[in-house]
Amino acid sequence: MGRAVRTEAWRVEMAGKQDAPTAVVVVDPDGMVSGWSEGGRLLLGWTAEDTVGHPVTDLLVDPPPPGFPEGYGAGPDPTGFIPLRHRDGSTLDAVVTAHPLFGPDARVLGHAVTVQRWGRRPVIADRAFEQSPFALGVYDPDLRFLWINASSGRVIAHSEEQVLGKKYREVLPEYDRELFPERDDKPYTDKVAEVARTGEPARLITVFHPLGSNYANAWATSIWPVRDGEGRVRAVANWGFDMSAEYWARQRLLLLNEATRGIGRTLDVIGTARELARTPVPGFVDLVTVDLFDEVLRGEEPPAASAVTPGETIALSRAAQHSAREDSDRADGPTIPVSHAPGSVAARCMATGRSTVELAAEPGEGSEWAFGPGLAADPAHWPPGNPVIDGSIAAEGLTGRITVPLRARGALLGVVAFSRRDRPEAFTADDLILAEELTAKAAVAIDNARRYSHERTTALTLQRSLLPQGVPKQEAVDVASRYLPGGTGAEVGGDWFDVIPLSGARVALVVGDIVGHGLHASAGMGRLRTAVRTLADVDLPPDELLTHLDDLVLHLASDLQSAGHFQPTGESGATCLYTVYDPVSRRFTLASAGHPLPLIISPDGTSTPVPAQPGPPLGIGGLPFEATELELPEGSLLALYTDGVVQSRERDVDEGTAELRRVLNHSATSLEALCDTVMDAMLPERRTDDAALLLARTHALDPHHVADWDVEPDPAQVPRARKFAVEQVDAWGLEEASFVTELVVSELVTNAIRYGEPPIRLRLIRDTSLICEVSDASNTAPHLRRARAFDEGGRGLLLVAQLTQGWGTRHTTNGKTIWCAQTLS
Repeated sequence: MGRAVRTEAWRVEMAGKQDAPTAVVVVDPDGMVSGWSEGGRLLLGWTAEDTVGHPVTDLLVDPPPPGFPEGYGAGPDPTGFIPLRHRDGSTLDAVVTAHPLFGPDARVLGHAVTVQRWGRRPVIADRAFEQSPFALGVYDPDLRFLWINASSGRVIAHSEEQVLGKKYREVLPEYDRELFPERDDKPYTDKVAEVARTGEPARLITVFHPLGSNYANAWATSIWPVRDGEGRVRAVANWGFDMSAEYWARQRLLLLNEATRGIGRTLDVIGTARELARTPVPGFVDLVTVDLFDEVLRGEEPPAASAVTPGETIALSRAAQHSAREDSDRADGPTIPVSHAPGSVAARCMATGRSTVELAAEPGEGSEWAFGPGLAADPAHWPPGNPVIDGSIAAEGLTGRITVPLRARGALLGVVAFSRRDRPEAFTADDLILAEELTAKAAVAIDNARRYSHERTTALTLQRSLLPQGVPKQEAVDVASRYLPGGTGAEVGGDWFDVIPLSGARVALVVGDIVGHGLHASAGMGRLRTAVRTLADVDLPPDELLTHLDDLVLHLASDLQSAGHFQPTGESGATCLYTVYDPVSRRFTLASAGHPLPLIISPDGTSTPVPAQPGPPLGIGGLPFEATELELPEGSLLALYTDGVVQSRERDVDEGTAELRRVLNHSATSLEALCDTVMDAMLPERRTDDAALLLARTHALDPHHVADWDVEPDPAQVPRARKFAVEQVDAWGLEEASFVTELVVSELVTNAIRYGEPPIRLRLIRDTSLICEVSDASNTAPHLRRARAFDEGGRGLLLVAQLTQGWGTRHTTNGKTIWCAQTLS
């Protein structure tokens, strides 16, 4: 055999030795064996002495295929499957590959034939699978073990010899259930059986407790069918790797994401504490308690952190407690006082500002804290002083507890405890980080709620002090009112109303709204209400009053702009409805500055249209306000309201107004009951704006309680006017008021004759007080002045002011009216 043949044979043999046992056989053109490798002895048991010089067909069990060995290597597929005879008499299914050997003249000098056992990979491949860090396994369709590698054996704590031929469920019955039964995942064995049945590959994450471990591991597994040459499923294979670190890190991120969405949804201290207590249960711990200082619950500033020392008892209130066990769940119960003893873990945590992890017992030797791989089990990951082995918590039924001080913006709000009692896993350093993150998120939300509660309480107190505390005494209308601030998630608004008695037995009904919320809106409401009362005392008509109020708002806005560093109060976005009802004439006059018009319901239940349009909101300037006057039948129902009553996210203003009109037709025994009916029907459960409602039922003054007389512009008429007044007062049975009435009538009529212009008219009204009015056509107003010792005049109005409980001037389109009122006992 030439050198080229020997070289090629050596190359093929060397390639075979890398994956021994592989036999290399050199066959000459006559089919005789001319070379035999050591792999041939290892694979078939024959030595070179047994085979060299003998026909290669002696190695075959069956007759050789046509052209053997020439047929191998002559075509495109040089490989075939042939049964060979082993020296011990057994049959070996082999994969045979023939490589032609050429001489210098391209003549075939023979064949180099490689022989490998069928069904076996090369040894190096076997070693690669065996030494894989991933758990590998092959099972028959009935889930009997056919093969596993070393990593899989370590996971299931069984060797290959112990499991071969046995069913998966017999060896590992715990894999028939999930660690978390609340999940919808199928048990692992069911999934493997499904792949064998359907032939469809699958991927899943399996969470389970390995044998001898208290910590749940998470494994990512791929399962696929193994088919024969005809496509039939003959086995199922799987591979998996431990992804516990990644899995639990993802669970922590999911829990933090849930906390971000679930904690701090409402600006309520106790509500936020309850959200903190609910979120980690049961995914992270079994019991959470949240203890807060009483000052935090009241919306006040908590004690300074420096004032808390571990050597004293710290009194708190349990704002929330949530447990996986229903028997000890107090997530929605009332707060209860709790005390943390001097030197306790909670007291130390609050005093030092550092968290503490307590474990009921140290795990056994070799368990590496039983934390599982990659889960911060290394003590280097723990903060100083953690974890603390404290067997006393076992008496409380706990396996571990994390205590975290509740701090935000440098303020100490309380303390939170995360406890485990129904699971064997010990806390890890990563669990401590998670607990601190949850507490930090909740602390900011609780502090925000505390600050909001403080501001809201302040604004409500301010607003309620500025709103009417009671209905003033008057007989023109019966009045009932309601004011409700926005829900707990909304700031206090600037809605307001007022009832102002006016001269001549009249009454002003006012309602307004300041755009915006918070203290600034409440302060702005107070300024406008005071301004309206001041202008009403001047007895201005509604349109003129709104004009003056508009000017005032413009001046306030300019003053605030010059300050620069103050936040605008929002009066420029204010609206106001000012109405006046006169029970003598039953005239109802109104003017609106951007505010919804009142609803008027007649005594027969029909709605009375208001032929008017709201004017511009206050603070626009330069635009007029128009007054509208109506005559109302006695017993008419007036409804003045803010947009919070009729407008919400569920309906627009027009729909709300129509609904309010329908509700006002509801029969009610009193205005108070009707107010309750309206508020219950109109306001949504979760409202975002405050609402004010003012209901009034009109009265008409008895004509017998009004007396008037035209006075001629002659001083001689003064005695007649006095006589008219005294006789009318006596007729009303008010003899005790005759003397004062005679004096004030004499003075007012004299001034009208002397300084006024005709026509002059005297009117007496018996209402809650005795009112005397003298009208004339002059626009000049009298003034109260101090008379000197020898002056002959200047003492008349001073006398009127001293003898009556009030007096004033009311300008009309035809002149003025000077009035005074005496209180009736």
